[in-house]
Amino acid sequence: MLAHLHDFEPSQLKAALLGGEDLKLAASLLFQSYHDDPLFTEIFRVSAPGYEARLRSAIREELSTFWQAAQPTIGLFYHEQLLGVACVVGPDSGIGASRLWHWRLKMLLTAGYVSTQQLLQKEQKIHAAMPAKAYHMLAFIAVAPKYQHAGLGHYLMQAVDSLVDEDPDSAGIGVFVTLDKYKSFFADDHYEQVSELVFGSVSGSLMFRAKKLKNS
Repeated sequence: MLAHLHDFEPSQLKAALLGGEDLKLAASLLFQSYHDDPLFTEIFRVSAPGYEARLRSAIREELSTFWQAAQPTIGLFYHEQLLGVACVVGPDSGIGASRLWHWRLKMLLTAGYVSTQQLLQKEQKIHAAMPAKAYHMLAFIAVAPKYQHAGLGHYLMQAVDSLVDEDPDSAGIGVFVTLDKYKSFFADDHYEQVSELVFGSVSGSLMFRAKKLKNS
């Protein structure tokens, strides 16, 4: 297991937008990383039969929606190996709390009515609490489990920051964090807590990083 960023050859470590052929691998990586996330175990009812199937379907449909809406999914590669993924939704995505109709239909068929409604309610509550009208949202970020704690998440965040900072229509980027251990990770990248939000039995922090101007 690789434990530190210097274990990788920097010249072979790169961040790039994923192509359609990478989405299946990205979905698998996200499934592993979010399997035990408190918000997802709440929404997709971990105690009920079929939890993993519902979660896999939801992640697959999310990635498909991002792809169809031309939203950036950033992959972190070492040589040709995918080590991490970050999914970003832009201010002009057309993917808001109402969602695209085909996404809602597919989610209803795969994840079920209750899970779909909870996801939409989550997005509505987050949008209402954001400190800006036009912003990016970090929908997913994950590093392959066996390569976590190696500093790769920060490398992935640099690519996300660059994307946001170069967009003239965005005020910054938000993320909803359910686990305390990740709050410091985002705080290190200048994310500040906006508010505490509660979804069912799960609470978390809505955090926001204002866009850095090029001359600042």
